[in-house]
Amino acid sequence: MDLSLQIHGALFAGPSCSYWASSSSTSLSPPFIFHPSLNSLKRRRCSRSRSRGIQIRRRSGFFPAMPSETSRVGCGGVADNASVANFKLNESTFLASLMPKKEIAADRFVEAHPEYDGRGVVIAIFDSGFDPSAAGLHLTSDGKPKVLDVIDCTGSGDIDTSTVVKANEDGLIRGASGAPLVVNSSWKNPTGEWRVGCKLVYELFTDTLTSRVKKERRKTWDEKNQEEIAKAVKNLCDFDQKHSKVDDAKLKKIREDLQNRVDFLKKQADNYEDKGPVIDAVVWHDGEVWRVALDTQSLEEDPDCGKLADFTPLTNYRQRKYGVFSRLDACSFVANVYDEGKVLSIVTDSSPHGTHVAGIATAHHPEEHLLNGVAPGAQIISCKIGDSRLGSMETGTGLTRALIAALEHNCDLVNMSYGEATLLPDYGRFVDLVTEAVNKRRLIFVSSAGNNGPALTTVGAPGGTTSSIIGVGAYVSPAMAAGAHSVVEPPCEGLEYTWSSRGPTSDGDLGVCISAPGGAVAPVPTWTLQRRMLMNGTSMSSPSACGAIALLLSAMKAEGIPISPYSVRRALENTAIPVGDLPEDKLSTGQGLMQVDKAYEYLKQFKDFPCVFYQIMVNLSGKTNPTSRGIYIREATACRQSTEWTIQVEPKFHEGASNLKELVPFEECLELHSTNEGVVRVPEYLLLTHNGRSFNVVVDPTNLEDGVHYFEVYGIDCKAPQRGPLFRIPVTIIIPKTMASRPPVISFPQMSFISGHIERKFIEVPFGATWAEATIRASGFDTTRRFYIDTLQICPLRRPIKWENATTFASPSAKSFAFPVVSGQTMELAVAQFWSSGLGSREPTVVDFEIAFHGIGVNKEELILDGSEAPIKVEAEALLASEKLIPIAVLNKIRVPYQPVDAQLKTLSTGRDRLLSGKQILALTLTYKFKLEDAAEVKPYIPLLNNRIYDTKFESQFYMISDANKRVYAMGDVYPESSKLPKGEYKLQLYLRHENVQLLEKLKQLIVFIERNIGEVRLSLHSEPDGPVTGNGAFTSSILMPGVKEAFYLGPPTKDKIPKNTPQGSVLVGEISYGKLSFDDKEQKNPKDNPVSYPISYVVPPNKPEEDEKAGSASSSCKSVSERLEEEVRDTKIKFLGNLKQETEEDRSEWRELCSCLKSEYPNSTPLLAKILESLLSRSEAGDKISHQEEIINAANEVINSVDVDELARFLLQKCEPEDEDAENLKKKMEMTRDQLAEALYQKGLALARLENLKGKDEDEGGEEVESSQKDKFEENFKELAKWVDVKSSKFCTLTVLREKRLSRLGTALKVLDEMIQNENEIANKKLYELKLGLLEELGWSHLVTYEKQWMQVRFPTSLPLF
Repeated sequence: MDLSLQIHGALFAGPSCSYWASSSSTSLSPPFIFHPSLNSLKRRRCSRSRSRGIQIRRRSGFFPAMPSETSRVGCGGVADNASVANFKLNESTFLASLMPKKEIAADRFVEAHPEYDGRGVVIAIFDSGFDPSAAGLHLTSDGKPKVLDVIDCTGSGDIDTSTVVKANEDGLIRGASGAPLVVNSSWKNPTGEWRVGCKLVYELFTDTLTSRVKKERRKTWDEKNQEEIAKAVKNLCDFDQKHSKVDDAKLKKIREDLQNRVDFLKKQADNYEDKGPVIDAVVWHDGEVWRVALDTQSLEEDPDCGKLADFTPLTNYRQRKYGVFSRLDACSFVANVYDEGKVLSIVTDSSPHGTHVAGIATAHHPEEHLLNGVAPGAQIISCKIGDSRLGSMETGTGLTRALIAALEHNCDLVNMSYGEATLLPDYGRFVDLVTEAVNKRRLIFVSSAGNNGPALTTVGAPGGTTSSIIGVGAYVSPAMAAGAHSVVEPPCEGLEYTWSSRGPTSDGDLGVCISAPGGAVAPVPTWTLQRRMLMNGTSMSSPSACGAIALLLSAMKAEGIPISPYSVRRALENTAIPVGDLPEDKLSTGQGLMQVDKAYEYLKQFKDFPCVFYQIMVNLSGKTNPTSRGIYIREATACRQSTEWTIQVEPKFHEGASNLKELVPFEECLELHSTNEGVVRVPEYLLLTHNGRSFNVVVDPTNLEDGVHYFEVYGIDCKAPQRGPLFRIPVTIIIPKTMASRPPVISFPQMSFISGHIERKFIEVPFGATWAEATIRASGFDTTRRFYIDTLQICPLRRPIKWENATTFASPSAKSFAFPVVSGQTMELAVAQFWSSGLGSREPTVVDFEIAFHGIGVNKEELILDGSEAPIKVEAEALLASEKLIPIAVLNKIRVPYQPVDAQLKTLSTGRDRLLSGKQILALTLTYKFKLEDAAEVKPYIPLLNNRIYDTKFESQFYMISDANKRVYAMGDVYPESSKLPKGEYKLQLYLRHENVQLLEKLKQLIVFIERNIGEVRLSLHSEPDGPVTGNGAFTSSILMPGVKEAFYLGPPTKDKIPKNTPQGSVLVGEISYGKLSFDDKEQKNPKDNPVSYPISYVVPPNKPEEDEKAGSASSSCKSVSERLEEEVRDTKIKFLGNLKQETEEDRSEWRELCSCLKSEYPNSTPLLAKILESLLSRSEAGDKISHQEEIINAANEVINSVDVDELARFLLQKCEPEDEDAENLKKKMEMTRDQLAEALYQKGLALARLENLKGKDEDEGGEEVESSQKDKFEENFKELAKWVDVKSSKFCTLTVLREKRLSRLGTALKVLDEMIQNENEIANKKLYELKLGLLEELGWSHLVTYEKQWMQVRFPTSLPLF
């Protein structure tokens, strides 16, 4: 095995490197510590899940729970009713509980079949990335490399290495960062071409690692800064001791400069912000493979460490080598080269989650087998789908590339512990690609069901909603609770974690396929500074199940049993042990806790049967749409009658199945069963052939009690009934409580809770209700209690509408809260006591729960003001009880539409973007430009694409917002976030991918809105239609009586509230609310203070037409036609002169000739001479730099001499306003002349300063005051400029800084420059920062020089990053 670890160019053997976390030991030192920050990981925006190993939605700890007291599966996988008091751990059972395998019989299976421990099986881990140095993940149990490849599928680590350089005779090249780099003379490079790129290293680190590194670097920086402060203070004290009185102006300036140095250093400590060092990357081809080397000196304190020449080159990870950036970060990385060396991918993990998941599935610890993963003999490839730029969120690009990589490596299994809620189940592009891979390549795809329980219908996509994926719920055994979770008193039986997502899906499928242990202490990346960590979630249950399936595949391969995801899934489902007694427990646990040994026997016994997937399509009889995968009756009306359903069963064979040998002979005589014939009636038999058959089912829920009821329709092979159900059709019926009382209040008194207990109540929300107010009263307990409270409703083509709350009771008390509801729809109320809450206490918690429904109905839920002066009439009505109508309407954002200014469509060239079908993915890059007049928080808004990643037919999207300096201010995907931008012009690039060129062509004119905050614009409310214009009839509030409508008018915003220069088609958006909480007496000023608010928008009307000023001025001008013609001709000639190129000597000769001609034609024309100066300034300094500066000085002098300064001064001193147009024109002309004079003086001063430097003028000479008799051209010019402008303003401040620098007052120069930079609320000016860098270098403050150089890479990158 060639597994290598590199730190600073020195190569160490990975497992034996003492610096790294070495292999596991039985002593388990260091101790296992749960990392709290990982458990509370949150991603901005909505309630979207990211990775599923932690409770992302609201939990700060891990909370397995115990629902209602029923007979359950124990930790050994059988009914275990032993008392808790008799449950004890010893050392071996404790170690085993940290990596649970007994629960799924994996330990027994491997003990019986030691060679079937995953050998010969390759698993693709779709996750947040992987640390190849992590403990237990180097070798398989039979000595093979554990990790076959490590890939960043997101592109977050991509570096543009398309720039080619060649080394000079000293072996020196210029890195992409601008740093000089020495290449190692021993490196083989036949072409002599070195490809260079660079990246900010923090872009490769996780937030946690970045915080730790920043803390350490800040400590070092502070020490250096304090040293310099001490020196500066000493210099100031020495000066004060030497000069007891400072009356002399020169001495005052010197002391001021010394004080400014002290102040500047102190200020730097306050303003310190570490954006991280830049690493340079070099890529070359050695004649055989691409090689990579990094220069990481910027990460090191020792200047002799991290040099490029000392780096041991890496190749693509398939050669199994990796590096570490530095000992400080301890972060491993992998290098992969794509596109013929033009793209370098630096692969790091975006969280510890992926390594942990890989460890659960496959870790191998030869010195302590109890800590092994489930399949220690299996190999893996790591496919990073968690984008580091997005805080570990998955992207469509990452998902698609990961699937391509899994198929390219001929993986047997995929584990994906990621997901989120979905609009449509079993729908979307990624779902289509996975289904194709499962069908064509027999790929077995395992995924987490989600962590959004305990409410029903909370399974997420893709794991819980996709037919081709095995979705896994999270189970906890008593041993896991006692060992891994270290609880004082574990539950007496195994159960599903409270937060594990539940089925059914919104289209009736079961959602959860099977369950597996949902917590483990597993390997984590070395940068966490520990070797293992406890995590729990369905993210952990999924790799546990995946590892168990790897055991089965290992056995099947060894014994020649045909492998099919269809037969494996059936074996898992038909041999799982149910968790819980009640039929509806399947909605939580799927078919139960998987059992490896039983599944193996099943596969062996039925290996000769066809590998078939039974596709189920369910329709309400008489309807063709919608088609579902199960029967889900939830709403009250449907529960009051019998319904008939048509079930279509279609056998699906793998692609390539023989027509004559497999499809034609396929014929199964099936016996149909219902788990309750009194409710669900089915035919007795069905003859099923390859083309499928349909049958009808009658469901009669009329005799069922309130609550949830679960049934199944299943088919049994008459010839081989021992095979168990070949297919199952879930039937979920929810009977809600109806409310006849008015006002509508429902109570659930005296509910008794112990640790982990869940109560579900289903309520038909009364028609007319829009929000509910609930009160929970907890009593009868001694120690602190914590509860989850969830409500959930389902509406067509919407994600489940979920409200959630976690609340703690320190003592018996009551709490109230409010939440929105959908009128007429069934609402589930799920109340659960945390599993860890109240453990060890014998006192149950008594809970009284009361819900009062309220509602104000309106005739229009979404209000659109069309831009006219007319108001909108709103009709409001209370249907349930009297309500106080207090409308509040606020507009607080503006959305400005933009069309792309450029659209580039290209075919992606690398193999990582080639689909299973052979089609190459294409990319469309749309470019938009927008300008901000002031600093603002902005967010892109793309109505077509936002807020969907799985439930969309588009592959992926990604955007970047950058300024003119190429500095990227924002990146995002389907969930854009607000970013603060300074004033200036920006470019937004939107990157879209798909293999369908026609689809991308349709998006070439895609509209993007730029949304920004505008402050609160309150809209007026009136009782009269003319109120918005007359100001009469203001409407404030009213009491709505049941059944009686009232109306009011909502007026548009006044014109002065609309942001200036807002283009037509822009939309102001906000919200309106109508009601008020009964238990909240505070005055509500914002619609968001209310539980229910509705969107409002105002369409900005066309702007006022501009008057034809030119026509007016032409008619009123007193100048003759010939005079106006002469001016037009002159202005045109001057403009033409300014447009002439000066690239070659011939061009410059022609330009000088034209200048001479025009100067003789228009002598002393200030506009002409100013244009000549402007043209000289735009010319490159490729030639004689001294001559060029002298030419600028001469041109500036000509401008200065052309101005009658006395006349100009007299005019500008006049304060009177112009009375006519001629006076107005004269004023504009004089102001322009002043500006041209000031610009000439300014440019002359800059040129004089440059000329001094070029001629090597003695720097110390400027430190002495110049004798009045001695002429100082620079000083004279500066004083002249000061007469006309504020020399400390942002436009002219540079000259002030140069003056202070000439006088050796570097502290004052820095102060002036820094103030100007701080006051500039605009895009950064590179010349100013270069000047600042020069001053710092002159002062010898090396730590600030390094700091500013790193910031230069942020503010002024050489190119935009890759998508």
